[in-house]
Amino acid sequence: MESKIQPFFLTFFLFIILTHAEETLGTYIVQLHPHGKTSTLFTSKQNWHLSFIQQTISSNQDPSSRLLYSYHSAMDGFAATLTHSEFKYLQNLPDVLSIKPDRLLQLQTTYSYKFLGLNPARENGWYQSGFGRGTIIGVLDTGVWPESPSFNDQGMPPVPKKWKGICQQGQAFNFSNCNRKLIGARYFTKGHLAVSPSRIPEYLSPRDSSGHGTHTSSTAGGAPVTMANVFGYAAGVARGMAPGAHIAVYKVCWFNGCYNSDIMAAMDVAIRDGVDVLSLSIGGFPVPLFDDSIAIGSFRAMEHGISVICAAGNNGPTAMSVANEAPWIATIGASTVDRKFPAIVRLANGKILYGESMYPFDRRTRTGEELEVVYLSNEDTESQFCLRGSLPREKVKGKMVVCDRGVNGRSEKGQVVKEAGGAAMILANTELNLEEDSVDVHVLPATLIGFDESVILKNYINSTARPLARIEFGGTVIGRTRAPQVARFSARGPSYSNPSILKPDVIAPGVNIIAAWPQNLGPTGLPEDSRRVNFSVMSGTSMSCPHVSGIAALIRSAHPAWSPAAVKSAVMTTAEVTDHAGRAILDEDKQASVFATGSGHVNPQRALNPGLVYDIRPEDYVAHLCSLGYTMSEVFSITHRNVSCHEMLKVNRGFSLNYPSFSVSFKGGMSRKMFSRRVTNVGSPNSIYSVEVMAPEGVKVIVKPKKLFFKRRNQSLSYRVWFLSRKRVKKGNGMDFAQGHLTWLHSQKGSYRVRSPIAVTWKS
Repeated sequence: MESKIQPFFLTFFLFIILTHAEETLGTYIVQLHPHGKTSTLFTSKQNWHLSFIQQTISSNQDPSSRLLYSYHSAMDGFAATLTHSEFKYLQNLPDVLSIKPDRLLQLQTTYSYKFLGLNPARENGWYQSGFGRGTIIGVLDTGVWPESPSFNDQGMPPVPKKWKGICQQGQAFNFSNCNRKLIGARYFTKGHLAVSPSRIPEYLSPRDSSGHGTHTSSTAGGAPVTMANVFGYAAGVARGMAPGAHIAVYKVCWFNGCYNSDIMAAMDVAIRDGVDVLSLSIGGFPVPLFDDSIAIGSFRAMEHGISVICAAGNNGPTAMSVANEAPWIATIGASTVDRKFPAIVRLANGKILYGESMYPFDRRTRTGEELEVVYLSNEDTESQFCLRGSLPREKVKGKMVVCDRGVNGRSEKGQVVKEAGGAAMILANTELNLEEDSVDVHVLPATLIGFDESVILKNYINSTARPLARIEFGGTVIGRTRAPQVARFSARGPSYSNPSILKPDVIAPGVNIIAAWPQNLGPTGLPEDSRRVNFSVMSGTSMSCPHVSGIAALIRSAHPAWSPAAVKSAVMTTAEVTDHAGRAILDEDKQASVFATGSGHVNPQRALNPGLVYDIRPEDYVAHLCSLGYTMSEVFSITHRNVSCHEMLKVNRGFSLNYPSFSVSFKGGMSRKMFSRRVTNVGSPNSIYSVEVMAPEGVKVIVKPKKLFFKRRNQSLSYRVWFLSRKRVKKGNGMDFAQGHLTWLHSQKGSYRVRSPIAVTWKS
């Protein structure tokens, strides 16, 4: 009897589980044909979208209860909550192009503008571009703290007449929080709430609860703020890259990340609002372009003349980790600046370990107390990472605790040490971080040391009966270190989904960037941190992205008729490949590759007057997608253009996208590749340019013609480049790589240098 009952209950139990799984609601983004036959039956797009849900769900349900967003500009379609069986049914309805599950993405100053060569002198780029006046930067992030002095509108021009956005009211946020600097603010929660229906533990409004959005917005277009500092560190005048630009904030990221459905809704609205630049310090891992909501939405933005700037991601130094790879997006990696915050560790044996910190020390003494040093490495509690509950009070009380980086946040480790009774902390880099030096405004005396120093420190602890050390704080030091360098965390190429385009495009300051901060948060962002500041420090490609967003606004202000491709070309072809001492940019201790730097380090002054630009029309991107082997439906889902790739490539035989860099791949014994390019003269009339080539090792490069003669401004001329491989890659050797550059030099020496990097890969 018992043996018969058990199978029955097992079957019944599985039936309950499967039925429950079937009924579980998930969020899906549904893409529709923009000229769908069924759309003509409805008076509005929203009613058309609701009709699909009505056909899919049971008759006793209200379809509007399932609709999250109706998209009109970034794409045609909607976001809705559906069961798995409803999703399957909806896939087969007419006019449905694709259905994708919603994905969760993550968020990836007083000095950086000076480091990049911008200053208020009359001959400088800020004056040439009017400080970015008249342009609107749309920032998709965690919201904004509108009371920050960085969003003061004193001296700002009126709101542009083209602006159609709003200042959306919500919790602790109303219409009066917007002004001539912060001209718009909206928030988007439906995608997030569909997954986490419980109360969001932060402001249900455009108001920022985490600091990230306030920081990025002020980096892009913050107003000048005198006497800006973080507890005395980095004192000076804080300015965004385009201090005269207007800012519009779209809050799409919440405490657990940013959902694609909310991002798409914000891009959809921002296009109609009238922004000139979209800044997204958001990303994940690389995915095919037809599955990438940001790529799809940004294509529509580009068609409307909007420059889209995105973070490359923080998954470096792993190869092929770069995100936001679409060729119509400007993809930004991170670099260092030459400003340091030294906080050395002086061991009792006389050795000195270099470290950095922004802990607010006593400026009369600068030197901390000598303390016993402990490093706990219990495998069960993982105490080496200083996780909550892992540090026994009796072992750390009154001592300097060594904490390895990883697992939890850097500042959180300090809070754990403090709560356990520790008196100070040494944050030790591991092999993963090496010498990367992202600093924090710690809650107790603390410093960050590199991996080499951490090995010395741990050897000292293990070989000494009672190891002692003190931390000595050195304040702010500028100009004594080699910079820029590539940030270790900055994502690297080659592009996973599109290796024919070199990504990232450029690098920009992203390490230890100081910018505006909310007044409801301590500088660490920890809930236990009761200190309050107007500015704080952050690192990441999230910080480098708004630097270039601000530079794009400057270029748009100086050249309002330029296309997004021309703006990006100006940034790329004028980028620097040497540091401020004139030596090659480094990645750790070796020369950086183009897969780390792209075209190089941004130079806003030169980008405003590039001489030549590589322009790209929207239809060129369509041909490029065809050349990648995308199907007709995949191309349509990205571009909303119904094309025959076979016919398009027949007309454009040997097509290559007019990109400002070259990515050459030799596969399967191939030894010859040809690229055509077209440059437009945006400099002086009657200009002559000569080509200069540094050929990659193992490659012969032929350019025809070798000189370009421009009679007038806005004239376009074409040239061709042949890459001939002289290298044989043996089978099984994987991939080999070489790099070089191609530069067009103006006949007036030093006038214009229009440089394109060359990346060559061989695959066996």
